[in-house]
Amino acid sequence: MDEPTDDLAQLLSRIALRDRAAFARLYRLTSAHLLGVAWRITLRREQAEEVLQEAFVSVWQHAGSYQRAIASPMTWLINIVRNRAIDGLRAGREEMARTHALDDDTMDLPADPAAEPPQLLAASIAKLGLDRCMASLSAPQRQAVALAYYRGLAHGEIAETLAAPLGTVKAWVRRGLDKLKACMGDDPAAEGAA
Repeated sequence: MDEPTDDLAQLLSRIALRDRAAFARLYRLTSAHLLGVAWRITLRREQAEEVLQEAFVSVWQHAGSYQRAIASPMTWLINIVRNRAIDGLRAGREEMARTHALDDDTMDLPADPAAEPPQLLAASIAKLGLDRCMASLSAPQRQAVALAYYRGLAHGEIAETLAAPLGTVKAWVRRGLDKLKACMGDDPAAEGAA
């Protein structure tokens, strides 16, 4: 870093006035050296690049707080990078401390048999079968069964919803269920009931 201190101080004062060109020039002049500082602390290129980015955001926001009497511009910049890098390392250590190692007992939990591929396939096939069987019902039967089993309505509530007599609704539900059982293969004798 061979840039004279006066030039960097001037750039910082212009950055405090939101001069983007001065900011770009400061970045070009110092970023390689500051990336090296960050890398020596973090020991990881990706993390060092993040630190450098955060540091330059801080420079943009706080350039007005730079005081030439306290430190040279490069010392001020290095301190910002150093502090950001150390903060990042601390945050990583705190996160690691809050993370609990999984013991063998935790990993030996039995799998949910319903989530195994053969069971998932069987459930998909059953759903396809049910959809096919529901489609085979008449529209009133399908509506009555759906209201009873998907919405949990009682026969009286179904009759009210469909504006149909209670006896008719009971027949739709009973006959619909009989047809579903026959269609799904539970009761072959009931397949002809309608």
